[in-house]
Amino acid sequence: MPGLLLRDGRLWRTGAADLLVRDGVIAEIGPGLDPGDAAVLDLGGRLVLPGLVEAHCHLDKTLFGGPWRPHSAGPALADRIADERVRRAELGLPDPAHVTALLETMAAAGTTHVRTHTDVHAGTGLTGVEVVRDVAARLAGRITVEQVAFPQSGILIAPGTAELLEAAIGLGVTAVGGIDPAGMDRDPVRHLDVVFGLAARHGVRIDLHLHDPGSLGVFELELIIERTRATGLAGRVTVSHAYALAQADAATQDRLAAGLAEAGITITTAAIFDFPVPPLKRLREASVNVACGHDDIRDLWSPFGSGDLLERAMHLAYRSTFRRDEDIELALEAVTFGGARALGLDGYGLVEGASADLVVVAAETPAHARRDPAAAGPRPQGGPGRAPRHRPQWTGFQPSAPARYRCAVNVAAWAAVSCGRSVPVPAPGPVLRYSKNRASFQEKPDMSVHGVALIAAGRTVSRTTTCAMASTSPPGCHGRPR
Repeated sequence: MPGLLLRDGRLWRTGAADLLVRDGVIAEIGPGLDPGDAAVLDLGGRLVLPGLVEAHCHLDKTLFGGPWRPHSAGPALADRIADERVRRAELGLPDPAHVTALLETMAAAGTTHVRTHTDVHAGTGLTGVEVVRDVAARLAGRITVEQVAFPQSGILIAPGTAELLEAAIGLGVTAVGGIDPAGMDRDPVRHLDVVFGLAARHGVRIDLHLHDPGSLGVFELELIIERTRATGLAGRVTVSHAYALAQADAATQDRLAAGLAEAGITITTAAIFDFPVPPLKRLREASVNVACGHDDIRDLWSPFGSGDLLERAMHLAYRSTFRRDEDIELALEAVTFGGARALGLDGYGLVEGASADLVVVAAETPAHARRDPAAAGPRPQGGPGRAPRHRPQWTGFQPSAPARYRCAVNVAAWAAVSCGRSVPVPAPGPVLRYSKNRASFQEKPDMSVHGVALIAAGRTVSRTTTCAMASTSPPGCHGRPR
């Protein structure tokens, strides 16, 4: 079956090489490969990364691609939970159109796998699980979504939630969540009994939200480490946020890191606002896996978020006060290999036999790829603000110009993407689509598609744009999907 030879790439952690893709798998890596009957795409020395992995978000909550909604919740966690509970029905959440818009934008930015925490409680039932499942099914082949059944309002203090968590697993959810076993449910042992019990009975993974600070959070981390060892769930448990780990003194961090590494527990962070960020470098030095995600993206919890994981990696590096390239690469690792380990992805990476889920970036080094407008590559003639009509200019939306390869290769000259709406743009060349399900290449001149290479966002501003929206949105990301 014909394949595709990616000529003259620079593979992260490998170096200059050609890469031969057949049947959606990396068949061969090496210099000067013979393409045989495969088509050839010259990468021109661009950096090749594995597909980006979004390890923590909330698709069911998102308002992405819709009209601007001013933030209405108070400053505390309980305020945001209460505000969302009241306003979800008013805003029609979860909304398949919003979920679709966000996933398409993530895919266009190079994300190939997503772990999303979907609310499960008496007020919402399993609606969120069903909506996200159905949208993910429609986008299968472009982006893979796994859901965590998330008890946003607690388990023990919300009767019926434990049963709903189990029912969600029956609908295909692959992980069970928890939230502040002590701070919210006031009984960390019983809370963990429910979560670990469900995981053990049904063979699913665990991903717990842990916001509790200080010594209380440290105590809960110790309980989670102990429970993971006792249940033999090493490599299947994640703790998200873990603010207490960031707040602990160095000796406590080292002790906890040793326990986390031994138990095979992942720490996931989003590096948002001024919330504490776990000590990424210290954790990796202790062999603790660290993953990263956006958390909330344009929803009732936060008006921010773009869906671009290279941008999120930049935030993680910045919040970690990283300056040296080798340190910045730790943030890039968190949105790639770290996320893949957290999700238990088989066949991930830049090795022969791995799935050909790749992102090609015009960057000089991996650290440069984390999000730099200068890495966007050539600009259309005219430059920013002066691009000719029908020629989108490069903006900050896709600053690293990732060309996404998800068991396929999509190659286009230009495409405009604007927060869930596609802008038809005349193209000087065809889209060259390689699929493991087809043995041939197909010319596709219609450029009104997401997920294509060399993406540029046009500065299209709709009538619904507000000053607040403009300040929190990448250029071109205003208003409803068109």
